[in-house]
Amino acid sequence: MKKIIAAALLAGLAAQASAQSGTNSPYSQYGLGLLSSQATGFNRGMNGVAYGFHEHNQVNYMNPASYAAVDSLSFLFDAGISLQLTNFEENGRKVNAHNADIEYVVASFRAFKHVGVSFGILPYSNVGYNFSNTKNVNAFPSTSSPNATYSNIYSGSGGLHQVYLGAGWEPFKGFAFGANISYLWGTLNRSFKNTYSDSYVNTLSKNYTTQVKSYKLDLGLQYTYVLDRKNELTLGLAYSLGHKLDAEPECNVISTNSQTSVSDTTRYVVSKALELPHTFGVGLMWNYKNNLKVGVDYQLQKWSKVAYPQLNTVGGTTSYSLVNGLFNDRRKLTLGGDYCKGERYRGFFSRMHYRAGVGYASPYLKVNGKDGPRELSASFGVGIPIVNGYNNRSLLNISAEWVNQSVTGLVKENMFRINVGLTFNERWFAKFKVE
Repeated sequence: MKKIIAAALLAGLAAQASAQSGTNSPYSQYGLGLLSSQATGFNRGMNGVAYGFHEHNQVNYMNPASYAAVDSLSFLFDAGISLQLTNFEENGRKVNAHNADIEYVVASFRAFKHVGVSFGILPYSNVGYNFSNTKNVNAFPSTSSPNATYSNIYSGSGGLHQVYLGAGWEPFKGFAFGANISYLWGTLNRSFKNTYSDSYVNTLSKNYTTQVKSYKLDLGLQYTYVLDRKNELTLGLAYSLGHKLDAEPECNVISTNSQTSVSDTTRYVVSKALELPHTFGVGLMWNYKNNLKVGVDYQLQKWSKVAYPQLNTVGGTTSYSLVNGLFNDRRKLTLGGDYCKGERYRGFFSRMHYRAGVGYASPYLKVNGKDGPRELSASFGVGIPIVNGYNNRSLLNISAEWVNQSVTGLVKENMFRINVGLTFNERWFAKFKVE
């Protein structure tokens, strides 16, 4: 009962944290925000490799077919947090930012023979930035000061989050499929303010707000082929349904008279806007004696087909409407592995998991009509067994991650993140014999 109460408290903390942002990236001002990792603690040590992995003692949200492999006597509860330091560099200037966030809370258990169930809460995207620039005004009314300046202030907050219920079924040995159905919700807030040092010029503000309430559907499949007594290969396939979110993005343009402080507001709304891209994933995992597991994943997100609302002024007429061609298809390739001498050994270090991974992702954002930053990443981590007189099946997953986002002429980001995930593995459903 104590662990159920603890689980409920952690889930409550995750729900509260979902209202906060886990990023300071200026790139989160575009699209749905900065896309969040969907990996749990053990995946993150391998840089997110997941499609071919099916663990009896870990929750793998990225391929719901893996739920069928959960141990029949276990109830898994996994919660993760992250601490990160990001260095931003532009034109020789460097700025550091710190963030801490509750990343996810997930659980899984065996419901029926060959059927596993999972549920939990995870982020989908994050919006969080605040920056400004100030420049001299070259051409100004004669009534203004010749040294007048203007400032542009950009800020944003919010993000999208998902609470899900999933199941995986293994109808016959080596083949499993599954699905996650999620409720997707959140608010995206972005603002732009243009101010002048000269009191004769009006202040202009643009506030963008979008509320999302929709669903998300993920499908997964895994097939394991036994090569011999020591080796087996698992093919994993995943698909996330792309669909319209039917949101109503709103833009309020506010012009304020600097002398009288009187404001004039014009409201623009786009109906049935925003959408999720079709996402395809394929992965292959090689398992050697259940000690060494190496996997490779490829993911394709069809962002190029997604339209996004944009405020445009042509010929003195301003409109807020959906625009195509603002994104590229995103392709991500990841390689990672896990080594453990054996969970049945008594030695502490023999039961440790050692993980590492690398990845590359092509840019999906377009900034001022040009391709945005590409992403390079690497990680390593450990799974530390928790051994005591009551429980020797739980794991503490700790990983360090480096992510670099850069493109010529734009802000360069170097992010260092520490991920900590605690997987409680409780022995449930066991029949005890009393003599």
